[in-house]
Amino acid sequence: QTWFFLRSPESPTAGHAPEEAPQWGWRLSLGILLASAAALTFASEVLVHTLEPAVASLGISEFFIGIILIPLIGNLAEHVVGVTLAYKNKMDFSLITSIGSATQIALFAAPVLVFFGLVVGNPLTLVFTPLEVVAVAVGVLIASYIALDGKSNWVEGLQLVSVYLILAIAFFFLT
Repeated sequence: QTWFFLRSPESPTAGHAPEEAPQWGWRLSLGILLASAAALTFASEVLVHTLEPAVASLGISEFFIGIILIPLIGNLAEHVVGVTLAYKNKMDFSLITSIGSATQIALFAAPVLVFFGLVVGNPLTLVFTPLEVVAVAVGVLIASYIALDGKSNWVEGLQLVSVYLILAIAFFFLT
């Protein structure tokens, strides 16, 4: 992320007023963060319980919904921000938004969930099927290839969408 940020032609602080003191204290900020986490937990529970009958009636595997549909819908706001930034020709920030999210999940959220699972008595293992390993490898390779030159065009975007669709089809039929 830092590499793209530092290669930005514009300084992110250029033309901005000096920083003001924060309007919220740390206690209010922490309270809002905890309330948001509780609301997100509740919404996640509702989503899971709502999906169970749909999975049973449609015949779609829970794994497919969990690996393709939920992340696609759950990260919709980040996708919109990434596309908006790309439309405004701010590709570096678009890449930071897109790749940064995946990096945070891989390097922070997944390990935290492993330890949290141990604490609550429901261990989460990081044992992956060959298809999952191939999907991660292909995703990393295509994202690296696209980001290598720091430029993009519609063909590279089509490549990314095509890889996603191919992986979605593979997960649909093979799981």
